[in-house]
Amino acid sequence: MKLKVIPEDFVVRELARLPIKEKGPYRLYLFEKKGWNTIDLLIRLAKAHRLPYRFFAYGGLKDRHAHTFQYVTVKHPADLTTEAENFSLQSIGYMDRPMGPDLLEGNEFAITIRALGAAEVCRISRRVDEVRGFGYPNYYDNQRFGSMDRQMGLMAERLLKKHYNGSLQIYLTGIYPEEKKEARERKLFFREHWGDWSTCLARAKTTMESRIFSLLVEKPKAYIEALQMIPREELSLLFSAYQSFLFNELLRRILQEFGLELTAVPGTAGPYLFYRRLERKELGYLRALSLPLAASRMEFPDAMSERLFAAILEERGIKRSSFNLRKVRQAFFKSTPREAIVFPGNFRIHPAEPDDLYPGRQKIRLFFKLPRGSYGTMLIKRLTMP
Repeated sequence: MKLKVIPEDFVVRELARLPIKEKGPYRLYLFEKKGWNTIDLLIRLAKAHRLPYRFFAYGGLKDRHAHTFQYVTVKHPADLTTEAENFSLQSIGYMDRPMGPDLLEGNEFAITIRALGAAEVCRISRRVDEVRGFGYPNYYDNQRFGSMDRQMGLMAERLLKKHYNGSLQIYLTGIYPEEKKEARERKLFFREHWGDWSTCLARAKTTMESRIFSLLVEKPKAYIEALQMIPREELSLLFSAYQSFLFNELLRRILQEFGLELTAVPGTAGPYLFYRRLERKELGYLRALSLPLAASRMEFPDAMSERLFAAILEERGIKRSSFNLRKVRQAFFKSTPREAIVFPGNFRIHPAEPDDLYPGRQKIRLFFKLPRGSYGTMLIKRLTMP
């Protein structure tokens, strides 16, 4: 099986409720791109137009290995409409407020799966019917854990444990899957020379590295002050990654609590456990189940989910009160509910046809809609699991 061979194999379009006006302080754009992630491309556009990055707002992050369409606003009156080889920015109106996740209803997907044999096509077709009837677990996918270092884990967990030195070390030296060679080598250098702040400062390249190491040269133990330098948007993403990790772990344990026959698919931050079918009682429970994201104040739907979550925190050496950070406060943990399982809307599969890129193999196309925050790649994992 091959996925995302070319950007057109994975097309994502945002579905949003947009209060478009004829005039307003925020200019609204349709943002189309291939081969870029959302943040990196917006940073590039901000620099190109000599605007602060904070003027740009979006509803969701979109994968670089895809052909994506999303909405962004820019708090600036000039028309930044741009046409380039791998992206375009098209002005479509104005809004009285910035774009944000609350305006999103979901995403519409058109996905091509390639290099399939006849047996794989039949198996995927059967599983499409299973998903229509029973949904699939609404895990956060690997994209959410790009900030997770394979050796040191997630930065936010160290911060919650008040391991400020370790938390800062993950922030500055964590190596991510798509890290470029130069950045990887520089971070390994920082890790090897951690504590020798003058040496680290001499190798610093980014503005944030220079600012933090300069501080530590003057005040060698000022870890908290250094953590307070992390931009709010960046720290929020790091917190979200940890909330996602805990949500996935809780959902796994709930499925295991039912004694279901589960198939494990490897993941960056733990295996994804999938069921094939559900009995009526289990389906009714899971379909109605929403689980809270981790924070100091959380509302659980029942005693079982609260008990399982408490066990997870105890195993990881964290208390509920730990999420109320007192020393690093530019971002915070907010609890919102997330559905435990998801049912794709308008889910259809086109008949298999010869694969134009892999002679002798077949390809199929899937079309579906998902609510905000649910991953199309997770549906593909469910359809193609062993």
